[in-house]
Amino acid sequence: MRRRVLVIGGGVIGAATAFFLAARHGVRAIVLERDPSYRRASSALSASSIRQQFSCEINIRLSQASLAFYRRIGDELEVGGERPDIGLAERGYLFLATAAGLDVLRANHAVQRACGAPVSLLDPSALQARLPWLAVDGIAGASLGEAAEGWFDGYGVLQAFRRKAIALGATFERADVARIECAGDRVGAAVAADGRRFETDALLLAAGAWSAPLAAQLRFDLPVRARKRDVFVLASPASLPSCPLVIDPGGVWFRPEGRGFIAGCPPRGEDVDDAPLEAIDHGLFEEVIWPALAHRVPAFEALRATGAWAGYYEYNTFDQNGIVGHLPGWANAFVGCGFSGHGIQQAPAVARALAELIALGRYDTLDLSPLSPRRLAEKRPLLERNVI
Repeated sequence: MRRRVLVIGGGVIGAATAFFLAARHGVRAIVLERDPSYRRASSALSASSIRQQFSCEINIRLSQASLAFYRRIGDELEVGGERPDIGLAERGYLFLATAAGLDVLRANHAVQRACGAPVSLLDPSALQARLPWLAVDGIAGASLGEAAEGWFDGYGVLQAFRRKAIALGATFERADVARIECAGDRVGAAVAADGRRFETDALLLAAGAWSAPLAAQLRFDLPVRARKRDVFVLASPASLPSCPLVIDPGGVWFRPEGRGFIAGCPPRGEDVDDAPLEAIDHGLFEEVIWPALAHRVPAFEALRATGAWAGYYEYNTFDQNGIVGHLPGWANAFVGCGFSGHGIQQAPAVARALAELIALGRYDTLDLSPLSPRRLAEKRPLLERNVI
């Protein structure tokens, strides 16, 4: 049992792992976070949705286990009588497909149903009957999550994990790690930019989009980069009963949020690593998102953008899947990052598994070996086709 565990990164993966280490294994981790305001953290700026409609079984299993945790988060993360409420809304995802994408949709559906996901394939007439406000021209089929998909308060999740981990004895330190000290095949300490030294028996690298430079100190090329995604806040008088999160074939997505909606899509042109969050592409809404939404939902012709924000995907350029497990070549170094936009929805299951691996040396509840970083060195991509 490793008793001194150091976690670099206090976002949702790091905070949740600290919670599970304490709650399940009696290990009080030290979490190093360079910005406790979380001003640029992916966890705080995520659109915070959860789905089972993936193309890889491991991602489906992670989301199923994480949703089970989110449904009981008030019990799990209660502190001093205060129960976190993350506003979980299980309204489903709707993937729309043209004729060119129908075979992929069906292949993904087969994987999802084999995992027990409550997902239905709909033809255009059935889709129109279910959602009469949706225009189905050009649509050959759709995949709809009938349950166990939706959205929630991601920042609330992060803070709830952090508060509970601290209540159980974890320590969160404001520290910008400058150097990792090693001896042989073991990590011995992390040294902060201000000179403080934190000794450890095990190190977890969970710094999200900024993990790669730290991994480089451990002689591992981690293909994780910060990729900015813009999210637009929308106002419309449209009434869309039973509206799920909708993904148009071109990549534009939208969902209800409060009294309005939010929407986004992949960035235009060449993606720039670590682009400033302030550099929101407002033309993306005017030229790409709004025309697509007005076409797909005629009532959205009166749509207007009332605000916008941007956050970072911790984007895995190798295969767009999380990188989780032992860092090759090291006896006591672990990694959990690179989730490419679905980290916060999978955080409970990933963190629980990482805590098991760190404390026990094995996975007990869910085997995450398909996400091992060894696949990078062995050039075995685990491709996820459903990345939005």
